[in-house]
Parts: sequence; C-alpha cells; structure tokens
Amino acid sequence: MSSVTRIFVPRDSAALAVGADEVAQALASECARRGHPVQIVRNSSRGMFWLEPMLEVETPQGRVAYGPVEPEDVSSLLDAGALTGGNHPLGHGLTEAMPYLAKQERLTFKRMGITDPLSLSDYEAHEGWAGLKRAVALEGAAVVAEVLDSGLRGRGGAAFPTGIKWQTVHRVQAPQKYVVCNADEGDSGTFSDRMTLEGDPYMLIEGMAIAGLAVGATQGYIYIRSEYPHAVAVMAEAIAHATAAGYLGESVLDTGRAFHLEVRKAAGAYVCGEETAMLESIEGKRGVVRAKPPLPAIEGLFGQPTVINNVISFATVPIILARGAAFYRDFGMGRSRGTLPFQIAGNIRHGGLVEKAFGLTLRELVFDFGGGTRSGRPVKTVQVGGPLGTYLPESQWDIPLDYEAYAAVGAVVGHGGLVVHDDTADMAALARYAMEFCALESCGKCTPCRIGSTRGVEVIDRITKRQDHARQVDLLRDLCDTMVHGSLCAMGGMTPYPVLSALNHYPADFGIEAVAPAAH
Repeated sequence: MSSVTRIFVPRDSAALAVGADEVAQALASECARRGHPVQIVRNSSRGMFWLEPMLEVETPQGRVAYGPVEPEDVSSLLDAGALTGGNHPLGHGLTEAMPYLAKQERLTFKRMGITDPLSLSDYEAHEGWAGLKRAVALEGAAVVAEVLDSGLRGRGGAAFPTGIKWQTVHRVQAPQKYVVCNADEGDSGTFSDRMTLEGDPYMLIEGMAIAGLAVGATQGYIYIRSEYPHAVAVMAEAIAHATAAGYLGESVLDTGRAFHLEVRKAAGAYVCGEETAMLESIEGKRGVVRAKPPLPAIEGLFGQPTVINNVISFATVPIILARGAAFYRDFGMGRSRGTLPFQIAGNIRHGGLVEKAFGLTLRELVFDFGGGTRSGRPVKTVQVGGPLGTYLPESQWDIPLDYEAYAAVGAVVGHGGLVVHDDTADMAALARYAMEFCALESCGKCTPCRIGSTRGVEVIDRITKRQDHARQVDLLRDLCDTMVHGSLCAMGGMTPYPVLSALNHYPADFGIEAVAPAAH
C-alpha cells in the first residue's frame, strides 16, 4: 500500500472515556510496524455512543465504520483488510448508510464526525463561514429578520423565539452590548452542547459572531460548565485560531466591525443554567436568580443589553444565514420549526444523538433509534426535558415531539434529552430524587423553591412509609402547586413536573390504588 490511508478516531469525551486514545495509539504503532502509511485524524463522534470507540477508514466508496474497537482488536482489523474497508465482525459497512445515521436530518450536526474539529480548512470546506460572509453584507436588522423568519426558537428549554430576543437587543441604544452563550449543560442525559463545543466549535463561534454583528455587540462570552474540561480546551483553541484568521477580533472579515469572544468557566451550580444566575456568575458574583423585569435583553450582563442563547440556538444560525430562512422553516411542524438534536440516554440499547425535524414521536426515538432498553426489560417511562422534565407513560409516547403538543399534556421538550427507565423503576423514589435535587441545587432566593423542595422530600418519605397517606398525597399536590406558581424561576417552578407526572401516571408506586390526575 503506497498511498496514505486516512483513519478517523474520535476525540469526543464519550469516546475518550472508553479508550479512544489507546485505540489511536495502537493503530499508529501497529500500522508503523507493518509498514502501512496512515494518517490518523481525530474527528468528533458521530453520536452513536454504543459503538465508541468507532473508527472509520476512508475508501474510494466512502468511509467504512468499525466499532466498538478496543486496542487488542487492531491486529485482527488490519489482518482483515480494514484499511481498504474489508469485512470484520466489528464492521458496519459505509458509515453514511448505517440506518441510525441515514434516517436523520442532520442540519446543525452535518459536520459532526466528518471534520477535524479544530481544522479551519475542514470547516470552510463544509459550508463553514458561509453564513457569516452573508451576514456581513447585510444590515443588522436584515440578519435579525432572517432569524425571525426561520422560526428558530431557543433550544435551551424555554423555546422562546430567538429572533425576538435579537430584535429587542438590536433596537435598544447602548454604548456596550453583549452576546452570551449558555453552555452550562447540566441536564441529565444531555450532551448535544458538549458534542458541539468539542466536535464543531467554529459553528458556535460563527453563530455568535453573526449575533454580535446583527445586534451591535462587540463582546461575547461562552459560559461552559467546569465538568467539561475537553470542551473548555477545544473552545479556547478554536477561538484563538478564528481570531488569528480574522473571523473574530477588531475587524471581523475586514469589515471594521469588532467582535471578541472569551470562555468563562462555570463552577458546578445547576441553577447557573438559568440565564440571570449565569449573568451573576460571569460578573463574579454568587449565582443567584435575578427578578425580572428588567429582561436581560434590556439590562443583562453588567447592566447592558445582552443576547443570551444556548449552544444549539447559536450553532443553528450559520445554516439559516447560509441557506435562507425558508430552507430551515421547511423542517418541523406547527410553531416548532427546524430540527432538534434529541439525546437518548438511560436504560437504552443504542444511546446517542439523533437530529430530526420536530414531529416524530417518543416511540420512534426509543425503539426505532434506541432499540429499546439495554436490560431487555419493557420500558416503563421516559423522562423528557432533563431532571425537571415530566415522566411520560406509554399512553403519551405517540404524541408528536412539538413544543405545543407537549405543553398541552403538561410536558416539556426542553433541551431534547430523553432518559429511559425500564419496568423496575420506582417512580416514588424518582419523584423524591427530583425534590432532593431541587433542595441541593436551589439558589435559595425564593421560599417556594428553597423550603418547598425540602418539605417535598419529607412529604414523599411519609407517603412511602404510609404515614397519614391520603392527607400527605393531598399535601404533596398543594406543595407542588405552590412551587409551580410561586417560584422565581424554572428551578422551583418545574421541580413539580416530574413529581406530579410520577404521581398521576404511576399511582401504584406511591401506594395509591387509583388517582384522578389533578387539573392543570
């Protein structure tokens, strides 16, 4: 073999955790020993985590996938002719033809697994910077209108129209404006932000630069949770490369308009995922929720107008600007336009990331993509929308994944995270966990959240011990009502979601024969 064969081994945290570095080293040494000239590219993960570490070999027909690969598999792979796409028990054929990938609509994640995350030339070769180049030729109001017309809504959970936030900041007159990315991805079972930060950082940089130019902001911050050291390192390096190449700095693409970007590291507080607590943290204060109004779009970071969106919201903007609002708006249903990277975790056979247009169902995600439970037992419930999301019973698995359709049954799509539980799950224990989680993570500013969550743990304990049972169930419902309507932010306001959904749909786990779901 005279020509150099390119082999792709992910550098994603999920792949590293199961030995990707060791596989890459084994490949390099064994290929050198055998005299096979190879180039090992450390790409990002495709999001098929049950196959990690998954290596791909570039062939004339396309990339061929093998996984999960361990260092001791390298010799047999090379013996089987893997460098030319040869058959092997760990082989999966052409990567792009694998059903898990082929059935997706990858718009935001189209480069994921394909490029070297820190290669500017790779990024540019796959439509990178096309959105920014179009944006610099437009007035700020026209850029905002494009985002508005696309129907993009915040991918952080609240689903507020992104364009309206931008429009508000654009219209406010101020000597300084900011753009802040909330990358404090703390929800259980979520990883799309981490994958973006580690696997396609220039996409986020481009989206934030477009936002800065659109609203007249010259400074941006990416607030990344400290539990993501690889993401912090990759983003810092990507910002340095983008600045040196003129995509950031004093004169973005030689326009004379400035946009600077910095990483700010979070300190492990879940409540700092709430936008105003995050602003307090960036300012060097304790992460405590602010009362609204004023809205951050009017008085945000350091009291100045601030655009705040999460990673996927900003990362989606480049393709909207590159291809036009109508292209993106054609995906999805109702008021839920475009795609969402759904993340399947928990007790699941094929855990990973699935980017699909809004409108598919939970049943499709869990069974068609996820392959059912890893334990092989029946699925009992799926929690959608993070640790404060509702538990959905089988009767709700065919509701279209759409913001309004979920809201109609008291559920949330949130950040697109799904955590699957089999029939051994104790729903009373999971409800207790939600209250305990809130008690630990509350910023303490408002009484319903600070005290309500502590009392909630106590009440659920009395219910499970059958102490004054009926009265304690009523008390739990009253307490949840107080938290929903009296909490300052979603931390306390959403904690009752998992509690009430567990109580309503799985009463037997609370020692209740039958219960009429409370009206919402």
